[in-house]
Amino acid sequence: MPSTTSVAFGSGVLIATPSGANATPVQFGALQDVTLDFSFSSKQLFGQYQFPIAFARGEGKISGKAKFANIDGPLYNSCFFGQTLAAGQKLWSYNEAGAVASSSPYTYATANASAFDADLGVVYASSGLALTRVATAPAVGQYTLAAGVYTFNSGDSGKAILVSYSYTQTAAGSGTRAVLSNKLMGAAPTFQIDFYQSNANATAGQWSLRLYNCVSTKLTVATKIQDFGIPELDFEAFANAANNLGEINTAI
Repeated sequence: MPSTTSVAFGSGVLIATPSGANATPVQFGALQDVTLDFSFSSKQLFGQYQFPIAFARGEGKISGKAKFANIDGPLYNSCFFGQTLAAGQKLWSYNEAGAVASSSPYTYATANASAFDADLGVVYASSGLALTRVATAPAVGQYTLAAGVYTFNSGDSGKAILVSYSYTQTAAGSGTRAVLSNKLMGAAPTFQIDFYQSNANATAGQWSLRLYNCVSTKLTVATKIQDFGIPELDFEAFANAANNLGEINTAI
């Protein structure tokens, strides 16, 4: 008699649908693994014997953790920060190679001067020694800055430099930006979680879990040399207005 059970393989698919203004569903890209924990506190009733004669469940808790490789700002914002998204992201130019002009006014204009945001330092390309930023009249080893244009002393004319800075990209499709404001305690974005895995056998089928209301409790972003970054998002589920937690769907 053929088995009516199914088995699942792989990390599955996880999608979060935020509530409120950021209500666009977002997928956890390059999902590595998902952990879902259902737990209860318990209370036992004892008589004069060693083992309980009655057992009752107490408080319940549903918690989960997802590890995923795709760095997704809208997902971070929708599920954890809950801020207002604005078009245009800030980008970083690290060690942009350039040279001080060989004649007055001894300047260097960054490649993104028109969208310049913030100075992140200048070093000599030959030695790696850092130059010092000053307000006016730079001496050798110093510089001033205005509107993405760096000005140096005549003694540094023609020298190769490496410039680091940030700039704002505003072209269509250039990403988003959210200012992380300090919200009142108790405020947290909520979202629905949809998770499913397909049958690992040749036959069609899947099982899925939907949790109606979730709140993220922790976001971890870690890097490691010679490895991919794998962010982690922890979350907990709670009942909706109808006093329901979610639903589970399985193959026959």
